[in-house]
Amino acid sequence: MLEAIKVSRRTVLAGVPASALLAVAARKTEAARPAKRPRIAALVTEVRKLSHGEVILDRFLEGFGWESGHHRPEVDLVSLYVDQFPEGDLSRERAARFSQLKIYPTIAAALACGGDSLAVDGVMIIGEHGKYPQNEKGQTLYPRYEFFKQTVEVFRASGRTAPVFNDKHLSWNWAWAKEMVDTAAGLRVPFMAGSSLPITWRLPSVEMPLGSEIEEVMAVGNGGVDSYDFHALETIQCFVERRKGGEKGVVRLQALRGDAVWEALKAGSWASGGWDPNLFEACLCRSHMLTPAREGFNHVYPTPADMRRMVKDPVAYRFEYADGVKATMLLANELIGDITFAARLKGQAEPFSTQLWLGGGHETQPNNFNPLVWHIEQFFLSGKPSYPVERTLLTTGLVAAGVESLSRKGEPVDTPHLAIRYQPTAHSTFRRT
Repeated sequence: MLEAIKVSRRTVLAGVPASALLAVAARKTEAARPAKRPRIAALVTEVRKLSHGEVILDRFLEGFGWESGHHRPEVDLVSLYVDQFPEGDLSRERAARFSQLKIYPTIAAALACGGDSLAVDGVMIIGEHGKYPQNEKGQTLYPRYEFFKQTVEVFRASGRTAPVFNDKHLSWNWAWAKEMVDTAAGLRVPFMAGSSLPITWRLPSVEMPLGSEIEEVMAVGNGGVDSYDFHALETIQCFVERRKGGEKGVVRLQALRGDAVWEALKAGSWASGGWDPNLFEACLCRSHMLTPAREGFNHVYPTPADMRRMVKDPVAYRFEYADGVKATMLLANELIGDITFAARLKGQAEPFSTQLWLGGGHETQPNNFNPLVWHIEQFFLSGKPSYPVERTLLTTGLVAAGVESLSRKGEPVDTPHLAIRYQPTAHSTFRRT
């Protein structure tokens, strides 16, 4: 494990010096190698071009660019359960091309590799994409919880367990997400979850110093509810958890949509029902994909009128942590095409800010999955998660609370169930090179 580095606020905010110092502390630290190559099973909703199933599985099968070479994972993907086979399915082609990989008709068969008991050393649940129903709140009912439950049934029947990685948030249902974490803890199943955002590159390459006194934070991004809101919330959480005292949970959340977002923007402060305008400006100015507000010139800072004209359906979640830290997550499609973060630190006039960089052309060449797959591989090699699963549990709960508040037309939602306490890792896990 890497030791924490103490860096002054001035150094961190400068970006480049902090990046150099952190790079020294973050030299590639690989897990101790097991005696034999771990065998991995993947439980996937679908495998088609650019689905999470395809981009994750292909990196385990083909390798990926890492530092100065092409890295081939030191684990073997040997079994696959695929829930749906849409037009353009790639799973059958992959199984035909890679002799060690076999598709099984059930989750139990995939975990047992066709036998009677658990025959793999790690399990990936990739429950993203595919045609699944939506409930009345607009949540897509991806079967991550169902996949996990069936996995646990095999563990119990076999008398042994294996590390489990779950892609993105745990479930659309908060109670199920909590059950997943509690079950894993009770069975001592190493459990890791989340997306590529907390471990991708940052511009500038900075980390929130451990023990920071944070007053207010903001993340601005794009995408939809019950989807990219998770990414922006996970962005907030990977910074905020490093504050003084660690994580203590969230006490309430209010979701805003449409005109209510513009009213909050006009309010000018958290106390008035909005957010710190300096943090908002820092987020927009860190973006490399800020939509030009004027034709023919791409560096005009958008006015509130510009934003109203450009953004069709803004969504914001305003929430408060148990220790008083204030947070805002804003989805502003048509205004910004990446995800940025800013924080106001006690006694610091200039915001701490950065962009979570997903790589050029990430929508067609998603190399932001390289760091994620590397961390998943290290997890399977060591049995130790790169970061606490409680981070994903809390962000899962925030997504559910946001959806609930939106369904109540912006009514604030108290969240006593999100009194989730944990400490972050001392070392940083985001990608620097």
